[in-house]
Amino acid sequence: MRFLLFLLFVGFSSTSSSCKSDNSLLVIEDNPNEQILIVYLSRTQNTKAVAEIIHKNVGGTLVALELETPYPADYQTTVNQVAEENRTGFLPPLKTKIDNIAKYDIVFIGFPTWGMQLPPPMKSFLNQYDLSGKKVIPFNTNGGYGVGSSFQTVKELCPDSDVMEGFTTKGGSERDGVLYVMEGSKEVEVQSEIKQWLQKIGINK
Repeated sequence: MRFLLFLLFVGFSSTSSSCKSDNSLLVIEDNPNEQILIVYLSRTQNTKAVAEIIHKNVGGTLVALELETPYPADYQTTVNQVAEENRTGFLPPLKTKIDNIAKYDIVFIGFPTWGMQLPPPMKSFLNQYDLSGKKVIPFNTNGGYGVGSSFQTVKELCPDSDVMEGFTTKGGSERDGVLYVMEGSKEVEVQSEIKQWLQKIGINK
């Protein structure tokens, strides 16, 4: 248990579902009519920064995922709360509402690694909205321990979606007092990495 709590929020920037998608046109290979949604969860603003870089490259609708009851500002209190949510499978209710999600063809979902898992609010999102038949593209920031099981969980929660190759980069580590890092040379590096990733998965503006 101590080890779990130690890892829980490195990178801190019961579920079953099938994952379904305003504003701008996106060219995906030879199809100019697909529309994109970018949904992200961010505590220390690093995942938000990555979401904004993606948005600059592909356009679409950018949405911050917010809870009806936000997590506490105190780090350790939040660590304990999220550990309990993961243990019990509790899905925190979302304040964010997305109208007519069916119109989106592509959904980017961004999140930090919490406890080497997909954060409970993102599980809430993937359980609440049907993303069947859509391209689902995960992206992640973490404190150096990687994505853990989060990308695999996205695939499990979106069995009827085309879950594409995700993107991950090292962000801040709230546990260590290192918060926002997406600036200066790090920002330039991530911008380049994101462009390469988008080209690799066949998404260009």
